[in-house]
Order: sequence, then structure tokens, then C-alpha cells
Amino acid sequence: MSTAPLTWESDGPGATAALGALLAEALRPGDLVLLRGELGAGKTTLVRAVARALGVSGPVTSPTFTVAQRYEGARAPVAHVDAYRLGGPDDEEAELLRDAVAGDAIAFVEWPDAILEALPEPRIELELRHGGGDRRLVLLVARDPQLLAGLGRQLADLRARHLNSEPEPGARPG
Repeated sequence: MSTAPLTWESDGPGATAALGALLAEALRPGDLVLLRGELGAGKTTLVRAVARALGVSGPVTSPTFTVAQRYEGARAPVAHVDAYRLGGPDDEEAELLRDAVAGDAIAFVEWPDAILEALPEPRIELELRHGGGDRRLVLLVARDPQLLAGLGRQLADLRARHLNSEPEPGARPG
């Protein structure tokens, strides 16, 4: 990530899903999103949230063992790639990956670093960091200054709504 990233602090899967819905609004067919983060950081949780917001109704699971999954959404298809087990862009599966992220899908690639040479230019890069328990810090970079500014405004709005949300009925305060 070369530009100063935007940040989002997630206190759990619900906040991560809210971020995913926000991203779904900004993405369009043909976009590529690179996802970095340790095992269990929430990369698949984020992809699932984006997929739901794009109208994918079936299960969205980690493609660790299948390498790539494709889901048909109401607004756009979603391609989800996990390059964790791949050795590099010369790997025979790299061609499969290029096919998976090309075309009409909004594509997400987890563990992209070994295959960066085989991928098109990403629209967004995200890094998810463990923050203890269910907490995550999400760092977000977009190379397009207008997209970055728009996402910054949306994150500020989402942060304000998240901080000022009303507790669930019957929930005990603080």
C-alpha cells in the first residue's frame, strides 16, 4: 500500500459486514480488490458481506482449497480467489486466476502477493489486522483519488452511524 490508507475499526462481524456493504456500492464489474491479512483476520467475512450486498444469496465460503469461486449476484458476479497455496505467477493455476478475475465479475484476491505479476491493476487494496477478540483494523487504499475521497466520506458517515446507533431492544447500556 503506497498511499496513506483510510482506516476502519471493526468491533465484530456486523461492522465488517457494514464495511462490505459500503464497498459493494463503490465497486463495479471488472474491478479487482486485493485482500491481505493473517489467517482468520476476516477476509472471507468481508467478501461474503460484499457478495450479499450485490445480491448473492447462497453460501459464500473461503476458496482456500478450490483456489477460486464464482457467485452470481443480482447486480454483478463476484469472483473470490485465494492464492495462499500458489507459488507464483508461473504456477499453472495462475492462468485460471487470470480468467477468474477478468471480465464482468467484481473480483477479490486473498493472499495476492505471490501472483501480483499475473493480475490486472487493482481498484482497491485492503489489509485486515487482528485487534484482539473480534476487533479488526481495516486499512483501505484506492489509487483513484476520487474513489479514495468518496470512500473516505462514506467511511466517515458509516463511522458516525455506527457510533451513534441505538442499542437493540432489551440490550443493557454500556
